[in-house]
Amino acid sequence: MATQYAITGTTAKEITASVERGVAEGALEPGTALPPVRGLAERLGVSPGTVATAYKELRGRAIVVTRGRGGTVVSAAPAVASRRPPRVPAGLRDLAGGHPDPELLPHLVPPSLLSPGARSHRGTPRLARLEKVARDWLAPDGVPTEHLTFAHGALDLIGRLLSVELRPGDAVAMEDPGYHHLLDLVTALGLRTVPVAVDDRGIRPEALRVALRAGVRAVVCSPRAQNPYGGSFSEARRDALVEEFRKEPDVLVVENDHASSVADAPLHTLTTGGLARWVHVRTVSKFLGTDLRWAAAACDPTTLARHDGRLLLTSGWVSHLLQETVHGLMTDADTRALLARAQETYALRRNTLVRELAGHGMEAHGVSGMNVWVPVRDESAVVNGLRSHGWWVAAGARFRTSAAPGVRISAAELTPPDAVRLASDFAAVLGESEATYGG
Repeated sequence: MATQYAITGTTAKEITASVERGVAEGALEPGTALPPVRGLAERLGVSPGTVATAYKELRGRAIVVTRGRGGTVVSAAPAVASRRPPRVPAGLRDLAGGHPDPELLPHLVPPSLLSPGARSHRGTPRLARLEKVARDWLAPDGVPTEHLTFAHGALDLIGRLLSVELRPGDAVAMEDPGYHHLLDLVTALGLRTVPVAVDDRGIRPEALRVALRAGVRAVVCSPRAQNPYGGSFSEARRDALVEEFRKEPDVLVVENDHASSVADAPLHTLTTGGLARWVHVRTVSKFLGTDLRWAAAACDPTTLARHDGRLLLTSGWVSHLLQETVHGLMTDADTRALLARAQETYALRRNTLVRELAGHGMEAHGVSGMNVWVPVRDESAVVNGLRSHGWWVAAGARFRTSAAPGVRISAAELTPPDAVRLASDFAAVLGESEATYGG
C-alpha cells in the first residue's frame, strides 16, 4: 500500500467509512492505490467478501475506481473531496484562474423589492419577464426557445441532467482538453469519461464518431470559447457534427455556451439540427459577475421535464432575488454597452497574445473566448519557468484526459503591453531548456 493511512473496520460499512474518511481528510489522495481485497481482508481479520462489498460501495459512489490489473485506486476527483486549483504564490501575476476582468463587469445592485414574506415559489419558479429576456437572448442565434428552464449555473444544470439521465458506469463524451470542473463532475457522478479531441473548430467529427460508436450516453461540448483550447464551431463543423449525432438519436447533447455575450464569435449551434435530445445552456458569470450563479437553458420537452422534476425535489427554484438582479442587468442599456466593450477588449487581448507568441515561433490556440492554449513538452518546466519571471499559468494536466501536454493562459486581464512581455518571457523560458516545448 502506497500510503501510511491504515484502513480500519470489521464490517463492510466500517471499512467503507474508514476509506471515505481518509479521502475526505486528504490522507488518501487521488490516485492512491488501495490494498488488494485479500490482503486487506487478512490484515483486518475479515472475509474477502466483506472487503469486496466495501470496495463495491465505494465504486458506486465514485470514491474509488478499478483499473483492472492496476487494482483499486482513489478517484481523480472523489465525490467526498473537492480538487481545488493550486494557490497562487504571493507576488505573481495570476493568469491561471480563467476569470473575467473585474473592470469589465457591471456593478451589482440587489433589487429594492425583496420577496414578501416566507412563501414557496415552486408554483411559479421562473419570473415571466426574465423568461422573455432569455428567449430574446437565445432566439437571434437560432436556438429553439419553446421549452426553457433556469438553473444555478451550467455545472448545476449539467450535473442534475447527467444524474437523472445516466447511471454509474455509463459513458459521457467530453472535450479533450476540456473544462476541468466538468471532467471532475463526471467522475464524481460515477460516470466514465470518453475523451473527444478538439481543434480550433471545436470537437472533431472523427473523434466524436469513435465516441458514439463506443456507446456514450451523453456528449458535453462548447460551441465557442471552448475552455481551455478556445475553439469555436464553424458552420461546416456544426453540420458535420449534427450528421454524426443524427445516427444516435438517443444520445443527450449538452451544448455549454458559457461565454456567449463576450465570446467574440458567431454561434453555430447544434440545436438547429433537429436533434431528438439536446440542451443549450448559457450562464452570465463571465460577463455579469462571478457571483451570479444563474443559467438559462433551452431544451427538448423530455429534457425539460426530467430537469425540472429533479429541481422541484431539491432546491425547488432559482432564487427570485437572483432572477430580479439578472433581469435588471440584462435590460440595462449601460450594461449592454459594457458587454460590447468587454467583447472587443477580450478579443484584442487574446489575439495580441496569440500573435506575440507566434512571433517567437510558438504555436498557440485561441480563436474565441478568454483563454489561450500553448502546447508544450514539459508542463511543470514551463509553469515553473514562467513563475521565475513573475507569471502564474495553469498546467494543462488538469484539463487533459489523453491530449498532448500544454498550458492554459487566461488573457482576460492581460493588456497588449503585458502580452508582449509575457511572450518574450515565455520564449526565454523555452530558450533555457528547449526540451520543455513541444510546439
